[in-house]
Amino acid sequence: MKKGIWYAIGAYALWGILPVYWKLLHHVPAIQLISHRIVWSFCALLIVILATYRWKEFQSLVRNPRTLRIYLAAAVLIGINWLTYVWAVNSEHIIETSLGYFINPLLSVLIGVIFLREHLRTFQWIPLGLAAAGVLYLTIVYGALPWIALTLAFSFASYGLVKKIAPLGSLYGLTLETGILIIPAFAYLLYSDSIGAGAFLHTGTFSDSLMMGAGVVTTIPLLMFASATQRIPLSLVGILQYITPTLGLLIGIFIYHEQFTYIHFIGYGMVWLALFLFAIEKYVAHRAESETVNEAALNDLL
Repeated sequence: MKKGIWYAIGAYALWGILPVYWKLLHHVPAIQLISHRIVWSFCALLIVILATYRWKEFQSLVRNPRTLRIYLAAAVLIGINWLTYVWAVNSEHIIETSLGYFINPLLSVLIGVIFLREHLRTFQWIPLGLAAAGVLYLTIVYGALPWIALTLAFSFASYGLVKKIAPLGSLYGLTLETGILIIPAFAYLLYSDSIGAGAFLHTGTFSDSLMMGAGVVTTIPLLMFASATQRIPLSLVGILQYITPTLGLLIGIFIYHEQFTYIHFIGYGMVWLALFLFAIEKYVAHRAESETVNEAALNDLL
């Protein structure tokens, strides 16, 4: 259990400090950077599969046409998410990216209601309405929708929906997703280099190392997260996930000095309050359900 908690904390912390990593590559266009992330992530994941003697199993699982269709959708969604995130970080919108990942859990719940016919308890609608009010308030303040936050939240929540019906585990799944994206990504890198706009091998050894390292910084937290979900309850995984956007918010404010006034605080505060109420409601409902189950078991014994 303790090891699982540390795996989860490590994964979310690494994801939380990723803005610092991408900022070191601010001189590389976002599309090139994401293309490198796809290519080197696929290479890193493939090495893990080969090193653990799982290649034959992986090959047999990914030949199913239905599996390929599901992961094509997942690949498109994660590609949109990665591109938006990296572009936003290097365009000085780190704080808004954190809002997207604060909104994401509530949006995932709403998607579950719409597409999976899941039912919400009456009190659960209150935090959803409060989060929507927070987004509306920020829209009025900005004079436009916080599209970065909403794109990140919608793409990742939709990605989660697709992954819910996906048949492969996280290692095989991400390998297939990056494998689907690797052809257009590699083609774009070759094109960029052919017109003299490529960054790889033209911006110094340090930058080249960081671009290649994009595969490692993608793979390590993923494997830690997969290990965590096997060892600790998903409810605890859900609580710990707020480490990532919290670190992003703090990095945006205190390291890169992005603007965050009391006006922004009101909108973000609505979303934070919504998350807090949602967590409290889930805890109370879980306690009540456990007590009911225990009471029923006791009555059966008597």
